[in-house]
Amino acid sequence: MTRLFIVLFIAIMGLAACQPSGPTIGADGKAVPRAYKINGREADQIPFRMLDSVNALRSASSVGPLELDAQLTAAAATHSRDMQVQNRPWHFGSDGSSPVDRIRRVGFAGTLVGEVISETYETELETLGAWMEQPDTRRIILSPDARRMGISWFQESNGKIWWTMVLGN
Repeated sequence: MTRLFIVLFIAIMGLAACQPSGPTIGADGKAVPRAYKINGREADQIPFRMLDSVNALRSASSVGPLELDAQLTAAAATHSRDMQVQNRPWHFGSDGSSPVDRIRRVGFAGTLVGEVISETYETELETLGAWMEQPDTRRIILSPDARRMGISWFQESNGKIWWTMVLGN
């Protein structure tokens, strides 16, 4: 009988250990975010999820849709990597380049509407949500002048993601 009790006790404890734990709560009382790891499949889908989400927000604001642009995406990719190298989110490259300089380097013939950036551990949609909460980045995303969009990121091994979205026309 004692053996059966011990086996049942071990089994119950083992199952209890399998229960998912709740979110870790930070000092601010909010759940501590978990790093979002981008795998190959995710990487292929992110630009389209972001485009669809941005266009839904633009439609809800009675603004025309955007199209993905390979040149703007190349400029965004260059800047995401460069922000990681500099270890700071800002709009100037390590060589002093501006967003206008970067779109010219990749051959984009249109004009820059704006660039939005982020240093985060969040998904692209969480990042878009944070951008939409800020008046300056919201204004760029919903600009009626924008017709083209480039989106890219660089993810560090620790999960930190450097996001860049470039809008042009």
